[in-house]
Amino acid sequence: MSETAQREANKRSTEHATAEAPAQKGSWLIHRGLIPESRPQRVLALATFVNMVGSGVFMVSAALFFTRSVGLSVAQVGLGMGIAAVVGLFAGVPVGHVADRRGPREVYLLMLGVQGIAMAALVFVHSFWPLVAVLCVGELARAAGVAARGPLVRVVGGRQLTRYRAYLRSVANLAGSAAAVAAGFALQLDTRSAYLTLVLGNAVSFVACAAIVAVLPPQPPVPAPAGGSRWAVLKDRGYVAVTALDGVMSIHHQVLLFALPLWIVGSTGAPRWLIGMAALVNTALVVLLQVRASRRVDDSTSAGRAIRRSGVAFLVGMAAMAAAAGLPGWLATAVIVLGIGVHTVGELWHSAGSLELRFSLAPAHAQGQYSGLFGFGTGLANVAAPSVLALCCITWGIPGWLLLGGVFVVVGLVMPVVVRFAARIEPLADVPAAPPVSAAPD
Repeated sequence: MSETAQREANKRSTEHATAEAPAQKGSWLIHRGLIPESRPQRVLALATFVNMVGSGVFMVSAALFFTRSVGLSVAQVGLGMGIAAVVGLFAGVPVGHVADRRGPREVYLLMLGVQGIAMAALVFVHSFWPLVAVLCVGELARAAGVAARGPLVRVVGGRQLTRYRAYLRSVANLAGSAAAVAAGFALQLDTRSAYLTLVLGNAVSFVACAAIVAVLPPQPPVPAPAGGSRWAVLKDRGYVAVTALDGVMSIHHQVLLFALPLWIVGSTGAPRWLIGMAALVNTALVVLLQVRASRRVDDSTSAGRAIRRSGVAFLVGMAAMAAAAGLPGWLATAVIVLGIGVHTVGELWHSAGSLELRFSLAPAHAQGQYSGLFGFGTGLANVAAPSVLALCCITWGIPGWLLLGGVFVVVGLVMPVVVRFAARIEPLADVPAAPPVSAAPD
């Protein structure tokens, strides 16, 4: 099966995916791309914003809540969160398969409910093993929800899928910034009541997100081809290879969050306020530029090329950050800011390519389980990233920064070749079209 045929098949599967609501032609917000055109797209975007605000608030405050309010040690918190992260890796494929067969909206709603209950249960946690149990349930539901949400995004995105995925990522980053600001006020109080407010606020956000998603009409599953394998994704060697490479590349997400702060404090003369600025610059660039960076990434070929470019950008950005060691404070600051900017450009390209491959290489009838496997690769990278970055960037210093940047370049160079292989061995031409989303009038 040629990649052209595959591309045409995927276009057919989403051509009628979204019956867009009639937009007001004079709407400045729609014209400028600040809000999507169709009502279902706006509904899912709002749900994403609400969900990410709640999750962001918890992520910022989790470590302090567990140590200062619950009374656990840092080692216990790290171990508990690590166990939960590993357990959550295995939920995506089976729950994604259920979403493919039962409908993504219903499964996603169920997972949001479970997350809300697990989050609220943290209020009653006062020791290590109950913490582990609750975190595992929450992480299983989170990973499963991501797998179920994948097919829902594809159906709602419709003919504008590439642009809509980028828009959702911008929305998620904007929500994360809002969450950090909101959590900052509560953390300043440093009281149990303040921490419980953040935890319960996250629990409420899951309920609110579910209420918003429930507005979308139910989506009947896409019929699977007769005689197909129940667990097709596990036999799709090309998709598994793409997932593995993307997982390695996804380690870059922790560079600015984990490696750079330690590097700034321990190995450079740059001021510590630069740590906060790094996150601010990165978030601002993603919010402003993700949609633009995704415009030409609309098939697997262009996605492979985007990831190839991202590998080069990561090497250049990491080399700049590494070069700050030993420089005067002002010069180290300038070099690090430059490195952050270039690294973020690589992040924009990688995200655009990664999201496209997640959907375009997966048949319409199995989007859930394919999305679940892709999430497994990303989740495994998040688990391994702190150890890899600590060894390469902190222990080995400048050579380690360059070595890891070189790994990203190699992965980027290999990705287009593997993508062509994956597109060639996965026949999609006989996959039935996805069901349409009914768009209620505005």
